[in-house]
Amino acid sequence: MNQQLFIYFRQTLLRPACALTLSLLAMQTFAGTREQALQIHNRVAGVPPSEAVLLQMTAKIDAGQTADAVSIAMENEAFYGVTLKNLATPWTNRDRTIFAPLNDYTATVIGLVRDNADFRSLLYGDVLYTSNASGLPAYSTSDNKHYEALETQGLSLKNTLQAVNQTALNGLPADATSGVITSRAAAKAFFIDGTNRAMFRFTLINHLCRDLEQVHDVTRVPDFIRQDVSRSPGGDSRVYLNNCIGCHNGMDPMAKAYAYYDFEHDIDADPTGESGALHYNAAGTLDPITNSRVEKKYLQNSTTFKPGYVTTNDDWQNYWRAGINSHLGWDTSLNGAGTGAKTMNMELAHSHAFASCQVEKVFDNVCLRKPADAADRSKIAEFTTKFASSGYHLKQVFIDTADYCKGE
Repeated sequence: MNQQLFIYFRQTLLRPACALTLSLLAMQTFAGTREQALQIHNRVAGVPPSEAVLLQMTAKIDAGQTADAVSIAMENEAFYGVTLKNLATPWTNRDRTIFAPLNDYTATVIGLVRDNADFRSLLYGDVLYTSNASGLPAYSTSDNKHYEALETQGLSLKNTLQAVNQTALNGLPADATSGVITSRAAAKAFFIDGTNRAMFRFTLINHLCRDLEQVHDVTRVPDFIRQDVSRSPGGDSRVYLNNCIGCHNGMDPMAKAYAYYDFEHDIDADPTGESGALHYNAAGTLDPITNSRVEKKYLQNSTTFKPGYVTTNDDWQNYWRAGINSHLGWDTSLNGAGTGAKTMNMELAHSHAFASCQVEKVFDNVCLRKPADAADRSKIAEFTTKFASSGYHLKQVFIDTADYCKGE
């Protein structure tokens, strides 16, 4: 009897929960166009639509015009102030957190998407976005007050952001500008102290979706590995030959492109660089330590291995065009070598890995999951191709991804 009562109560109590679960599954599988429109708006804009917008989007989906429905969702202010801001903000800091103030890096991502610009120029264009709203502090190379005020006052990013040449804002020569890489926010996060390898590593993470472990290749020539890398860590040269060399032989030849940049701040009074600024050794400038345009940080720990490479200029080479990293899909119209940050970051931005990475990030953001199976991976490849054919407009990726996931 006790067992029968237990079974009865279990079935009685679980039946409503099972019915609810089946109902939700049915809704996901057979979601009507109104539900699809609601889901698209919630995921793309990050907020619910008004009834009028929902009806408009539903009508578009009913007519087989899902792309137009997604475009309607992207007209919402929150697409810029919430979705794109949350997408880009982790790229601007080492902790990769969304809980960071609006800054020139994030604003530039938002502006390029809004303006349907070639998103590859994010890494090498002579551009930053500021706000034209009245009453804001002017853009400054030594603080973030312009963007903090823009965010605090809740002003529109969609309507007030404007593209400005970096040369007019930070005084860099045009050939030294390199998109968000030479923004104040990126400099503060990744050029501060250190050896400038952080800028290269986080650019790989944020824009090619790969950390150094994923590009590790011990077969490349190690001729540009600097003096600060021990050739026998802990007294064991095998550690260098099997581990260290696999990252540095590809990274150091390309991180040379950043040799003239630093983020200057008072280490004692301002250790986190809140009042610091990007510094660039222009032509004719000699660093007293290196006796060249190369910043002194490139000679840090130079006694660790004195026969190591000494950086004398900002020429760079991409050794990853051969070997296992050739699958990153380098642009054959570029020659894999050059001078300065702009050309090196163009090398990265014009890779297939860069394009695919943007698609993967949008997929994760809109579908609320990572690609899970062969069907998803096929769609990532398809959307990457469409991203390229659109002129690298990131809105196209949102349209394709939202359409694909609208029934989930």
